[in-house]
Amino acid sequence: MNGLVFYVGLGLGLALAAGVRPFLPALLAGALASSGVLGVSFKSGAYSFLYSDWWLVAVAAALVLAYLLQLRLGSERFDTGQPAAALAGIGVGVGALLFAGTLAAHGDAAWIGLIAGAAAAALAQAVVRPLAARTRARLPDRSAREAVTVYLDSVSLVLAGLVALLHPLGYVAVALFAWLLLRMRSRSAEKYAGLRILRR
Repeated sequence: MNGLVFYVGLGLGLALAAGVRPFLPALLAGALASSGVLGVSFKSGAYSFLYSDWWLVAVAAALVLAYLLQLRLGSERFDTGQPAAALAGIGVGVGALLFAGTLAAHGDAAWIGLIAGAAAAALAQAVVRPLAARTRARLPDRSAREAVTVYLDSVSLVLAGLVALLHPLGYVAVALFAWLLLRMRSRSAEKYAGLRILRR
């Protein structure tokens, strides 16, 4: 039971990190699983591809492609419409796979990880995407706005690394993201209420 608690924490943390930005957490988890360190493993059936060479190469290529598209389109266009929807879908999918693969590798029910991993990644996106959009809107030049993506990749990598080092941090991270989401919605509701009062 203690092992399950630890691996659920790991899966949660990896899924959250993938929700922030999916590429570096997937690469880190695959590299750690290949090395067999820190308890990160995908050595079970359908999810063993998560540390295979072709998967890691594909994720690295997707990372490069995402940066090239952002540079081509600009962060404002990249963060809206089809590119944003595609990136969000990749994040949710990768989060679900990392959580499910973590549980499956230790003999637990992978389907629970698929659902919980997708939900955790979606939670991270609900917090990070509005914050990133507001941050970019306040920055004066394009290079500074593009750099926000680098910061998000750094946050996702650090979060994945911390959770790999100490699995229970996944629970702390979920609580933090949930608290941030509630705070954001509360402030949004207060702002909307204030605008309604001013219109009267």
